[in-house]
Amino acid sequence: MKLLFIGDIVGKKGRWALSRFLPDFVEKNEIDFVTANIENAAGGYGTTHNITRKIRSYGVHVQTSGNHIWDRPDIREYLDNTDYLLRPANYPLGLPGHGSVVISLDNGIKVGVLNLEGRDFLSRIDCPFRTADAELTLMKRETNIVFVDFHAEQIEEKRALGFYLDGRISAIVGTHTHVQTRDEMILPKGTAYISDSGMTGAYDSVLGMNKKAAIGRFVSGIPHKFKVAENDVKVCGVMITINEQTGQAVSIERIMEDITENGANMNSSQNWGDENGAHT
Repeated sequence: MKLLFIGDIVGKKGRWALSRFLPDFVEKNEIDFVTANIENAAGGYGTTHNITRKIRSYGVHVQTSGNHIWDRPDIREYLDNTDYLLRPANYPLGLPGHGSVVISLDNGIKVGVLNLEGRDFLSRIDCPFRTADAELTLMKRETNIVFVDFHAEQIEEKRALGFYLDGRISAIVGTHTHVQTRDEMILPKGTAYISDSGMTGAYDSVLGMNKKAAIGRFVSGIPHKFKVAENDVKVCGVMITINEQTGQAVSIERIMEDITENGANMNSSQNWGDENGAHT
């Protein structure tokens, strides 16, 4: 089977790029399962109910997230009422939502998705290594195909978890830094790995946000209001081929596609809504 993961979607431009890219790519490459990180989909910070529903309508089976999932309070109630939007599993017990899911596809294949967050330079939440052990004990009862989105700052932590889970999962993909790495590989025991899948959004930017504000913050040392950037829009991610019987990865391929050079124009008749979720 083929699994497609879309790296961190940032704002309207990222959502627009996904909508233009996904249908043709899925059909051309015979993709069976699509997942995407959406924690920056609403104005670069968090997501909303309406935006997650729209992204799902493009053909994304499961949406993962990270530390910014909590930025918009209205999403918290929704986390308890959906099985396709995940928050990192290693947040303390009692918080809204869940961090893993097993999806049954139309062809009968079951795919598990586990969302974890790192602790280096992020919140001191529960251990992602021990959380992975507990989650996999349950998930592997249903399927041997398990994909992990590890939302973390440090490559050291990402690689350590990759080797720790090697052979027990099909793939582990890093998110959060918004910069695609070139270290994709199949680990020794059959798990696909990449330190960061990259960002889906505007690359004439600082991590998807307006350059002027980002520079101003560093030069002045005081807060600046950030806006999502708009130019040089790309879709980034990885395509992973998995052996359905063993659950081991056969291949992993990086994807970086320039959407603006395909003749696409965001200023079309479709209304892309505002960043508060009025996304039609």
